[in-house]
Amino acid sequence: MSSYVVLLHGLGRTAHSMSPVAREAKRRGYAVLNLGYPSRTASVADLAEHVAHSIQRFAPEAPALDFVTHSLGGILLRVAVGAGLIPLDRIRRAVLLAPPNQGSEAADFMVRVPLLRRVPGVALGELGIGADGVVAQLGRVSFECGVIAGSRTVNPILSLVIPGPDDGKVAVARATASGVRDFLVVPHSHPFIMRAAGVHRQIFHFLAHGHFTPAEGCPESHQQPL
Repeated sequence: MSSYVVLLHGLGRTAHSMSPVAREAKRRGYAVLNLGYPSRTASVADLAEHVAHSIQRFAPEAPALDFVTHSLGGILLRVAVGAGLIPLDRIRRAVLLAPPNQGSEAADFMVRVPLLRRVPGVALGELGIGADGVVAQLGRVSFECGVIAGSRTVNPILSLVIPGPDDGKVAVARATASGVRDFLVVPHSHPFIMRAAGVHRQIFHFLAHGHFTPAEGCPESHQQPL
């Protein structure tokens, strides 16, 4: 039986942004659902429901699916699972790239600037670090999950409002969450982390084995204790 993987892009992006991961997955023999969704037009809850309904129709014969997400895509997966829209037994393993698992200071900043707020859409205002944000309502990650965070920025203005190392949108320290199985930091930026060959190797190593490769075996990255 084939292995199946679902790809979920980030806020303001399209399925095209996950094409590098899709190509690598197909090269490795996966059947791929590179799922697009209208990230700018709805709330996180509505987007999670939309994504869950689309996933329900994918590979119904598969015992479980793997997931690779970018940014908001990881939050949609967690919200959908928390709401019971995606059953836990439907998920085998997941790798979340640059997820704002503990919110983003950049999102809080952007919603205060009218010109910036209008571009990404409704969900942006729900990704802040405050107690009223969506991520603050999420509990422990309940499925087998690895997180890869970026530590290089191409957005120095947004990085000014983010404490510590960051990828231009999400602080390294805010990318992980309780229940995450493994956590890896790589020197890549938020918009481009899904393009790196080294990141691809780590994604598919985790999907195959449930952990990332040791840091000493991957000079472009390092693991941090959870």
